[in-house]
Amino acid sequence: MTKKIMLILLSVALVSLLAACNEVKDEESQGAPAAEARMPAPAAPAGWTGEIVETMNSGGYTYIQLDTGKEKIWAAAPETEVEVGQKVSVPQGMMMKDFPSSTLNRTFDEIWFVSGFYPEGQMPTAGTADKPTGGMGAMTSPHGGAMGGSVGSSHNKVPDAQVSGVEKVAGGYDIAGIYADKAGLAGKTVKVRGRVVKFTPRVMGTNWIHIQDGSGSGETADLTVTSSAEVQAGDLVVVEGTLEVDKDFGAGYKYSAIIENAKVTKE
Repeated sequence: MTKKIMLILLSVALVSLLAACNEVKDEESQGAPAAEARMPAPAAPAGWTGEIVETMNSGGYTYIQLDTGKEKIWAAAPETEVEVGQKVSVPQGMMMKDFPSSTLNRTFDEIWFVSGFYPEGQMPTAGTADKPTGGMGAMTSPHGGAMGGSVGSSHNKVPDAQVSGVEKVAGGYDIAGIYADKAGLAGKTVKVRGRVVKFTPRVMGTNWIHIQDGSGSGETADLTVTSSAEVQAGDLVVVEGTLEVDKDFGAGYKYSAIIENAKVTKE
């Protein structure tokens, strides 16, 4: 009788052990895909390295088509001496889609505007002094500042021109008010009057306008506007368009507030 009880107990224990093993295997097989699903997506590349297969200079820029061995990309940087067959590294910058180049009389489906072309394998890092290949200097921003080196909002700064005598437009805002209430105005249409203190045409497919009205100070004295309109420094204008806040285009184009694709009326 004792032997029979022991055999029964051993049988029960064996069955339980086998069941437990099967559960562990099931959990492992189910857990593997879940673990893969939790893995972060690969980070975007810091740039590309490859061989120049086409190049041209126009409008103060050098355009290259780079063959990385996996893909071909177009990139543009301030004019420098490069040649077909040369191997270079290209950092990421600002990518523009359907970019029209009037000087080349062509439209690029996609093109990267970058700080420079660098010797193969010598990609710059943020905060370091950039030394592009061919002795090229830093890339010029739409604000007249340098785009080389670390990325930051310093590229966007235009000195306070001490503008005065500009009255707030009816039904609109002054520049200080836009900055003060930018969180509530984000994505909304705003209207503002200002004096043009800087105008840079045809950069990255648009014109860049800086206006001031004397209402702000320091970083809130100047407001950036993009538009197809052409103006000149000294013009008094009324700007109307969508306000974007904390906009980061990359490559040093960072804005606390910017009015994009604006309607600009000279007064």
